[in-house]
Amino acid sequence: MLGQALEVARLLPGSEGAESASEPFSRHRMVYAMPMDEVMKLNQRGWDLRVEEGDVWTRPVTSEQVARARSGDWSLLLTPNRPVPREWFGEVAGRDILCLASGGGQQAPILAAAGARVTVLDASALQLGQDEMVAKRDGLRINLVQGFMHDLSMFDDMSFDLIFHPASNCFAPRIEPVWQECFRVLRPRKALLSGFMNPDVYVFDNEAQERGELVVRHPLPHAEVRDLPSDELERLVARDHVVEFSHSLEEQIGGQLRAGFLLTGLYEDRDHGLPTTERSKYMPTLFATRALKPGQS
Repeated sequence: MLGQALEVARLLPGSEGAESASEPFSRHRMVYAMPMDEVMKLNQRGWDLRVEEGDVWTRPVTSEQVARARSGDWSLLLTPNRPVPREWFGEVAGRDILCLASGGGQQAPILAAAGARVTVLDASALQLGQDEMVAKRDGLRINLVQGFMHDLSMFDDMSFDLIFHPASNCFAPRIEPVWQECFRVLRPRKALLSGFMNPDVYVFDNEAQERGELVVRHPLPHAEVRDLPSDELERLVARDHVVEFSHSLEEQIGGQLRAGFLLTGLYEDRDHGLPTTERSKYMPTLFATRALKPGQS
């Protein structure tokens, strides 16, 4: 999987100093020389593997959780630990909701059980398969769409009343197109709920954190496929199957504002499984925002 991605970077027509297949991958090659879709496909395959391994973010909700949601007892996560305030959602019954980069059989089934008309878009076919399994098991209607979060061209303008986008844009090389597309497909006076990584977590050395140490190593912005030596990148992908990208708060929050949104809510969270990550002992590692598209309903 990683070898295929590196091959794309080496052999991309017109890239500076195109390498032969026998030459080592240069850690200084800009990730943006690799087409965004190729990077996204690397992560697409990685999430398929995570489903097969039973990663925590691929485990579907139970029938009991679906039954509670049908009776109005439900909550959802944009970040690992803190439930999203219910007032951020407004009324969901009868509404058109897009769960963006949100496969895994976790969020979409709950919203469908709560009465929403739900579409879930995800790059991973196996993540979408988890939603399909829950829908069949519990008699839910969920529209499944395979695609990348930066391209919502399959949807018309003003198609949705709510977008639910849990922390996943760390797997996208660029996020400005994500915010622009979200703004386009939302109806006026409707909300985008999104979770994202604190960019500061990417300054730390990953392998040192595995040893329980916090070592400042990487200047920001950080892209693992660009900044890590090839042997370290190979180990990371063999373990995690995916690569991540830091995005500044200017890109995350400022990007939403530049797309036209009005920020109406924000909270902080920390990593899943506290207090096992060193960084979570000292700082919030994720943020969640609620942003409103202005205009007349």
